[in-house]
Amino acid sequence: MKDILQELEDRREQARAGGGQKRIDSQHTKGKLTARERIELLLDEGSFEEFDMFVAHRCTEFGMQENRPYGDGVVTGWGTINGRMVYVFSQDFTVFGGSLSETHAQKICKIMDMAMQNGAPVIGINDSGGARIQEGVASLAGYAEVFQRNIEASGVIPQISVIMGPCAGGAVYSPAMTDFIFMVKDSSYMFVTGPDVVKTVTNEHVTAEELGGAITHTKKSSVADGAFENDVEALTEVRRLVDFLPLSNREKAPVRPFFDAPDRVENSLDTLIPENANTPYDMKELINKIADEGDFYEIQAEYAKNMITGFIRLEGQTVGVVANQPMVLAGCLDIDSSRKAARFVRFCDCFEIPILTLVDVPGFLPGTSQEYNGVIKHGAKLLFAYGEATVPKVTVITRKAYGGAYDVMASKHLRSDFNYAWPTAEIAVMGAKGATEILYRSELGDPEKIAARTAEYEERFANPFVAAERGFIDEVIMPHSTRRRVSRAFAALRQKKRSMPWKKHDNIPL
Repeated sequence: MKDILQELEDRREQARAGGGQKRIDSQHTKGKLTARERIELLLDEGSFEEFDMFVAHRCTEFGMQENRPYGDGVVTGWGTINGRMVYVFSQDFTVFGGSLSETHAQKICKIMDMAMQNGAPVIGINDSGGARIQEGVASLAGYAEVFQRNIEASGVIPQISVIMGPCAGGAVYSPAMTDFIFMVKDSSYMFVTGPDVVKTVTNEHVTAEELGGAITHTKKSSVADGAFENDVEALTEVRRLVDFLPLSNREKAPVRPFFDAPDRVENSLDTLIPENANTPYDMKELINKIADEGDFYEIQAEYAKNMITGFIRLEGQTVGVVANQPMVLAGCLDIDSSRKAARFVRFCDCFEIPILTLVDVPGFLPGTSQEYNGVIKHGAKLLFAYGEATVPKVTVITRKAYGGAYDVMASKHLRSDFNYAWPTAEIAVMGAKGATEILYRSELGDPEKIAARTAEYEERFANPFVAAERGFIDEVIMPHSTRRRVSRAFAALRQKKRSMPWKKHDNIPL
């Protein structure tokens, strides 16, 4: 009996060693952790339960039968984050460069199936050289099996991808279909075709970092949601994100203890809006002052900065925030910000996370590049996302809400539940100057008359009361009472039930 127990322990030790000490040291030299070290950091101490530790590949081509390490390049299983169950897979770069084989894919598919069945998030830690060439089409089939599960799990359980090394070719499409992607600066990259292929085909000279590094994907492409300094920081932030999310679409997000009075008054908000309507201010100040303990988890902070998206808590409950940022492009909507916000709104709606919208939008960004690149369709994505969302929706207009952008930003007409405005709000088709020049074109030669007409228009329309008269604004509120009003609104909506007409699925303008 003792011999059998010893054999089990020996085999386990062999599996834990991965590709051997030399390759583990190589990972550490690059500033990267091993697959198992990453899991230990991500999950609560001692909570990890591993599956398929002794699985080995079945390839006999190119002499592969001589080298069949346990685990086949991926560590899979489940554990807890702050006591809540998650499933995890972590690719092991020390074994065949983390390349995906048929059995490697089967291990990932098994935990994805279990996550779907049992209603828990999947966190994938990617560090792989791509498909295992020796296995040919069997490896490609493995990728497609994973893709199919990503698609079926979408909107059912949260899926989070952490890119902690190379992720190239077909490998990028699994993370691309997950809800959130985090990357590590200087040690992770994602691209469909690498720098050598790019050079051969288009004669462009580009490094892996420039082509698909963390900075590229968080600032330029919007593929990734966050870039972190190292493995430790990235995994810590994933733990923090999971705390905001429900385990599945069958559950609500967790309610955390809070030590911040829901009726807290913030007198400084009464002077947040500058006297001059064209002077910017930082919308994040408002978000922080509404949130419990000022805790705001921003998503895609470096991309389309004219739109802010992220999570806060109100009375301990998760709320998604979408807000225009007057500090960047005056808070205009454009292609990038519309796509960013639309995806975030749809995620919140999938998982019953209420949405708070803070509005200061002068309209859509004009210009040929916007029109040529399809701002009409991209802007419609945000409109569509808000209109189809059936979760509790609360909107606060702080300053400008002009034209079609007023409609798009969770207006009453898109079935927002509570629509508040500050006294500084201006809800109109356009700004006073532009409106006057159209309405009184014949008087343009007389600056005094035009100035008088502009002042008259401002007095009549540069306020929230015309909209309030129509019932499009439920209440004009004092800025200092915003946290109390918003908290009470969401509390009143906790039992909200609303459904859209039956359909197989919608056809969002992609």
